[in-house]
Amino acid sequence: MTTKISKKKKNISLIEAISIAVGTMIGASIFSIFGVGAEIAKQDLPETFLLSAFFAFAVAYSYTKLGKKIVSNAGPIAYILKGFGDTVVTGSLSVLMWLSYVVSISLFAKGFSGYFLPLFGFSTTALSLGITETVVIAFFTALNFFGSKAVGKAEFYIVLIKLSILGLFIVVGLFAIKPDLIAPSFNASHINGLIHASVIFFLSYMGFGLVTNISENMDNPEKNVPKAIIISIIIVSVIYVSVALVAVGNLPLKLLIASQDNALAVAAKPFLGKFGFLLISIGALFSISSALNATLYGGANTAYSFAKEGELPEFFERKEWFGTNEGLYITAGLGLLFALLFNIGGIAAITSSVFTVIYIFVLVSHLKIIKDVGGNKGLVIINLTIISIVFLLLLYYQWLDQRSVFYGTIITFAASFAVEYLYRKIKAREFKKIEFHKHRLMKED
Repeated sequence: MTTKISKKKKNISLIEAISIAVGTMIGASIFSIFGVGAEIAKQDLPETFLLSAFFAFAVAYSYTKLGKKIVSNAGPIAYILKGFGDTVVTGSLSVLMWLSYVVSISLFAKGFSGYFLPLFGFSTTALSLGITETVVIAFFTALNFFGSKAVGKAEFYIVLIKLSILGLFIVVGLFAIKPDLIAPSFNASHINGLIHASVIFFLSYMGFGLVTNISENMDNPEKNVPKAIIISIIIVSVIYVSVALVAVGNLPLKLLIASQDNALAVAAKPFLGKFGFLLISIGALFSISSALNATLYGGANTAYSFAKEGELPEFFERKEWFGTNEGLYITAGLGLLFALLFNIGGIAAITSSVFTVIYIFVLVSHLKIIKDVGGNKGLVIINLTIISIVFLLLLYYQWLDQRSVFYGTIITFAASFAVEYLYRKIKAREFKKIEFHKHRLMKED
């Protein structure tokens, strides 16, 4: 007996799903924290992106196996629920994941404002930043009114423009590279910097998880979810390494580090001049826009899926509120609040820790149900060990460099646990049981 997906639910194609993942990943770091990575890893920045990609594939292996069997817009939380059952820990992680998307929205809105205002000659003040952040979040919230197909198509064209700009940067820049600037160094100091930066840039690949948060809206998710995850990571890793080679190989490290937020635009000047600076700045706006678009859609879907499973209050379960999902409104509203109130660096560090913890629990869940979903147990154990070390390193570097962020991470975990514990006590609600293959409307053939 075979099963197939009802055509009524078909929305997002494989190429559109890949576009959403690629759009989120590239917008997350290449234009926002590239200068920070150069300061830590120095000329070893290309190798840093390779190591980060290795970490991403360690997680992606379990995502592809689980994604074939559990199709749900709750994504990793659905996997954790299947592995651990309905516990306070599962609920706490679901709250954390939703908040991670909320915070990501605020990060992208801040990044967009930081590029937009100087490019068009506006002064960068608290008021101008706040207005720009409000407008950009409102725009992509409105786009989401038109449903998943509109989001997927918009993401495809935004990513196409972005990749074209980065492609020009890479192709022209590769011919101008000064080999002595990218010669790797493997002394103790540089190796420490490489590892430190790779842990930070692990955040750069986290967008692949959004594929699982749109799986209910995809064509043939059992096949396309794994494909979209692997293909998107490969595409992004090639782009990251190539961009790092061009940037480090064309601009002295001191200038690259000093540029910080617009490092790539400055790196384009030696071989493309003022045109390159303008082109890359425009590319940054497209990149951050696509990341914001994809994350807002994924976060809203996550919130709504949690509501279906009994996680969020019943208030979220009403399907219509002024013509759209309430989960979308609340996700966008909280994202704007974070953008207006908090610093971008600390929020990014906490978000990284949150995602890594979720990944650890996904891998443990995979081990618990590996007989049902398939996979190599030894490989999963190795991957789990690697990601656990990454998490410990994240906390270690936070403790050394940003003590307040370290405490913020611990408080975030504790607060999520407390909220979940109290909500269970007050509402006495439970998650609905997860069944393999049952999260999407199917019919027997």
